[in-house]
Amino acid sequence: MKSLFPLFLTALLAIHSSAQIAQSITPHFKSWLDSNGYSSFKFERADIVGGSYGGKSDDNDQITREPVIFFHGNSDHAVGVESDKFNGFTDSISFFLSQGYKPSELYITTWGPANSELASLQTHSYEYLNYLRKFTEAVLKYTGAKKIDVIGHSMGVTLGRKVIRGGKLVEKGTTYQLGESLAGKVDTFLGIAGANLGLVTCYTAFTLPTCHKSNGFYPGIGPGPSGPVGISDYLEDLWKNEEKEGDYVFTMLSTADDLILYGDLVWGKYTSQIKYEDGSKIYHNLGHMQLKTNTFQEQLQIITNHSI
Repeated sequence: MKSLFPLFLTALLAIHSSAQIAQSITPHFKSWLDSNGYSSFKFERADIVGGSYGGKSDDNDQITREPVIFFHGNSDHAVGVESDKFNGFTDSISFFLSQGYKPSELYITTWGPANSELASLQTHSYEYLNYLRKFTEAVLKYTGAKKIDVIGHSMGVTLGRKVIRGGKLVEKGTTYQLGESLAGKVDTFLGIAGANLGLVTCYTAFTLPTCHKSNGFYPGIGPGPSGPVGISDYLEDLWKNEEKEGDYVFTMLSTADDLILYGDLVWGKYTSQIKYEDGSKIYHNLGHMQLKTNTFQEQLQIITNHSI
């Protein structure tokens, strides 16, 4: 018991401080964004509480660790308060800060309306992908980092994978280009509770935008010898392109996931896993949001040690 006390104390510190972290990017980062052509994106998301996080305090703020970019899930927002179900990556950021990270090494912005009542309307749209891609590019330029780490949760996993890979995206008959791959600039990519093979609940609900057969979570019509058959166009692109999203790729999932359901299985495979991953941490007692909020220690260990 004595050996566990420091770890327990650290966890308490992270939880206690989770409601006290800044809820917007720093003025220094905002000024840099405005001066470098990013003002129109409004990455600070001042329209909502807890819309963003990250940035230097001033020009003398030295970045010594690999910066981490977080991608939240559908209906969530960047950061929040401890009692809020949709509190973004508040717990992870608080813990990382307690372990020596600085705000200039941790970044997140809110994509989407941050409204659970609109969850069924959200897709892997060019609007969201381009927004997150530009944010990622901005962080790389702003920090001057040679490598970053990326942690995504839920829909932030499937969005994040395409943001890093770049390339072509077809939406409603229009072809867009997101740019060249950023995979060479990513050290570790960690996907938490991502529906990489779709959602079983979308099988009969494909008329809902988020379940759509084009850029939603449609799971296809069955398994095949080389992968799922009839999966959404967007997810099929992720499945067929086997370029890793970073030097190391890890996933975390729970067989008790209360949003993905069915033990995380889609046609007999864990939908939260990525077929070329370096490892996967499987839980049996955590819900969908708990996989993000209750695993901050494991998240840090994975991006630091490159192991589960």
